[in-house]
Amino acid sequence: MGTPTGRAVVAAATLGSGMAMLDGTVVNVALRRMGQDLDASLRELQWITNAYLLALASLILLGGSFGDRFGRRRVFVVGVVWFALASLLCGIAPRPGVLIAARGLQGIGGALLTPGSLAMIQGSFAPEDRAPAIGAWSGLGSIAAAVGPFVGGALVDHAGWRWIFLLNLPLALVTVLIAVRAVPETRDPATAGRFDVPGALLAATSLGAATYALIEWGGTPAVLAAILGVLAGVAFVLVEARTAEPMMPLGLFGSRTFSAANAMTLLVYGALGAITFFVVIELQTVSGYGALAAGASFVPLTVLLLLLASRAGRLGQRIGPRGPMTVGPLVMALGVLGMLRIGPDPSYLRDVLPPVVVFGLGLALMVAPLTATVLAAAPDHNAGIASGINNAVARAGSLLAVAALPVLVGLHGKEYADPVAFQHSYTRAILVCAALLAAGGIVSWVAIRRPTPRPVEQALD
Repeated sequence: MGTPTGRAVVAAATLGSGMAMLDGTVVNVALRRMGQDLDASLRELQWITNAYLLALASLILLGGSFGDRFGRRRVFVVGVVWFALASLLCGIAPRPGVLIAARGLQGIGGALLTPGSLAMIQGSFAPEDRAPAIGAWSGLGSIAAAVGPFVGGALVDHAGWRWIFLLNLPLALVTVLIAVRAVPETRDPATAGRFDVPGALLAATSLGAATYALIEWGGTPAVLAAILGVLAGVAFVLVEARTAEPMMPLGLFGSRTFSAANAMTLLVYGALGAITFFVVIELQTVSGYGALAAGASFVPLTVLLLLLASRAGRLGQRIGPRGPMTVGPLVMALGVLGMLRIGPDPSYLRDVLPPVVVFGLGLALMVAPLTATVLAAAPDHNAGIASGINNAVARAGSLLAVAALPVLVGLHGKEYADPVAFQHSYTRAILVCAALLAAGGIVSWVAIRRPTPRPVEQALD
């Protein structure tokens, strides 16, 4: 951690993943203004969010495999450049369909750079320094999340939403320069054979069809899409079980800790994705906040991540991950329930700040122990794959929640701009999110133990 190379690895990983994180938080702040400027429906707003998540969740496993084989730094740099070019296309998109397509291209770049950011840390640091390095990555990465809504909101209010995408270009340039000049290359020398293209196509088909069915629910096409999603999902599992070089080795799930951590990730990040989608629109549509004020409302959350994530990583290393991964989601659930107070003309100090702080405390307690647990439960040579699986699960959770919840709570068409209709649906969505977080805490308490990496032959069996 104290060497120049160590600092460079953390810096490049943080900037790259932070760029993707910045994009996610800023897009949520800008959704309402995008809808107004592009005359977009709620479904199109969902696709603006979900096109990115769909590509990311479907291909991130393949991105991890690319890194393990061709070099984690090399694939990371390609992903950063790809992400920047797609961001440029987002920034000049003239209509919703073009923006949705460009967001899908962004997701491909994210699938290449995201697993590489963690895999570079896992492959470069000594075992005893990995948890602190991951904690530093989590904490420093939260700077992007803290600055993102504030800067993004200011851009949306005063310059236009297109600039939130163009902001990625200078960040990408700095990231590439650091990575190329100072980050060592790491890869898995044992990786060989063909890429799992059928697995990637089936994963994309399953998630894409399921997302279409949830967003467009009602009528024969949605039902057929749901059936296709299920069949493609079953085929994906069968292909991964029989492929010599699967992008998702099913043997990794033989670890109870690895499986439980990913189940908890699905629940918690599903709730997290839905919360950011609903609360930011609630603050603008019902509470009357501008984009800047809505984005700035969540700055305390990410400041807490910055201050506490590294300490939480050390705590999880010392006492084991079960406690932080149980208490964290339960505290987050309490914070979410407090967000029920957000409504027309809220007091920020009384109604918004306290639940955001409580939610941030729980998130800071959970993030680093969860990430360290997932990586520690897999062999070192599978670092890219393990990171990719956990990231794919997190994105899939957000993807499915953002697709399903608006339909579940009764939102349709352009009701996101109607304060009365949106307030009613918001209350129901918050209760669902709190239940998902509580379920994540229960899963951790029941199934998480201090991980012990298994031998390579067991992991791949």
